[in-house]
Amino acid sequence: METKVHIAIGSDHAGFAYKEAIREMLSEEGYLVNDFGAFSTESVDYPDFVHPVANSVGNKIADFGVLVCGSGQGVAITANKHQAIRAALCWTPEIAELSRLHNNANVLCLAERFMKLEDVKKIVRIFLKTPFEGGRHSRRVGKIACSPIK
Repeated sequence: METKVHIAIGSDHAGFAYKEAIREMLSEEGYLVNDFGAFSTESVDYPDFVHPVANSVGNKIADFGVLVCGSGQGVAITANKHQAIRAALCWTPEIAELSRLHNNANVLCLAERFMKLEDVKKIVRIFLKTPFEGGRHSRRVGKIACSPIK
């Protein structure tokens, strides 16, 4: 039996439309998706949705997280406050691939206001399908956290 990849997803109001499109795409492609909100375009505070996504990934409930806001910066900054999270703001497929290959990023952050949806979908697919390269990168990734991850 094939194990499905579990994705935690979240956004604020400025990332709501893309979050919904990504959630639908991932569900159609067979991923298990846990949507932590936002659930409308009504103004909200992005940390309220980032922390549950980061906790889900950090506690190994979800394999990866996807976060969307207007610029991608707020969600990336917030997610990276969690010790076990390596959130990457990706705006090209190449950055998404390198974030996985070299940094073992586990949360993808996206900017709805500055990216086309078709590009975002491609970036999400690449991020989720690219394995961590390991090797010399493992040593470097092991030095990222401020305290050891157990």
